[in-house]
Amino acid sequence: MRRLIISLILLPSLASLAALGADPALTDNPPDRHIVVPGDTLWGIASKYLKDPWKWPELWGMNRDQVKNPHRIFPGDVIVLEKNGGQARLRVARETVRLSPQIRVQDLGSGAIPAIPADAIEPFLSQPLVIEANGLETAPMLVGAYEHRVVLGRGDTAFVKGMSRDKGQAWQIYRSGRPLVDPETSETLGHEALYLGEAQVVSFDEISTVQITKAVQEVARGDRFVPSPGATFASYAPHAPEKAIKGRVMSSYGGVAEMGSNSILSINRGKRDGLEPGHVLAIYRAGDTAYVSRKESGERLPDERYGLAFVFRTFDRVSYALVLQSSRQVNVLDVVQNP
Repeated sequence: MRRLIISLILLPSLASLAALGADPALTDNPPDRHIVVPGDTLWGIASKYLKDPWKWPELWGMNRDQVKNPHRIFPGDVIVLEKNGGQARLRVARETVRLSPQIRVQDLGSGAIPAIPADAIEPFLSQPLVIEANGLETAPMLVGAYEHRVVLGRGDTAFVKGMSRDKGQAWQIYRSGRPLVDPETSETLGHEALYLGEAQVVSFDEISTVQITKAVQEVARGDRFVPSPGATFASYAPHAPEKAIKGRVMSSYGGVAEMGSNSILSINRGKRDGLEPGHVLAIYRAGDTAYVSRKESGERLPDERYGLAFVFRTFDRVSYALVLQSSRQVNVLDVVQNP
């Protein structure tokens, strides 16, 4: 991306800092400075400085609004750790560049670094993921293909009924998936939409012609089409929820049996419970019951905290989170709550 700049002096852009009432615990040997490189994330940099990376906003002195719209950090920036009177804080140091009074074009290069690894969640940012029961029944439907083909893939041409020209030419392909059932109430919170791929409209008609441009699974007659919304992820700074949250792991996206670091979890809490993108939750395993003897009643052992998850997508009653740290396999029914 390129930007047109008219100025006499290009002032440095510094992160807004505030003194901390109580320092979050620093790592044993935090670096005095860190040069941001492509591939860095806010979470990764936070882990270099803090034992509890979700306390990243405290080290910057961010207020609530700044957490939701954090200072943009770019490759090439230098992050400096300052200690003054027992208090620690971070700032971004950028050089002051003096320009003569004329129109200049500045190449901004790479974009701001994301909160968490973008490649781990990118496929999930522009997909509905959760739909109401029977929510795809009225969506445009694939009704056929050349030579009566049953299974389609990337590059194939398909015919779709019910497409509207005003929805654009870019579409996503879905199949209704399994229900998302709250393990605490047995209530169905929605249905997971199974993402199959992408398609581009070649021509609109009562039966429109489309070309499949991407296929992560086989596409077949009866599959449904949804207008492509584009990615909508906001790069929130990692932070703990402001209110008490306690929920359960419902499933792994796509039904993966073993869940560990970089797995995607669905959680039975959403927007109405106060969850938002950027929230960090601790993952707990319920403690076992220990028996001293067969005649005595058992003692329930404390719950074991073994991981952290970063919420990146929220719906009304369901959220999706990326497991960032895990010392063991994540199981369905494990507890997620404030760290």
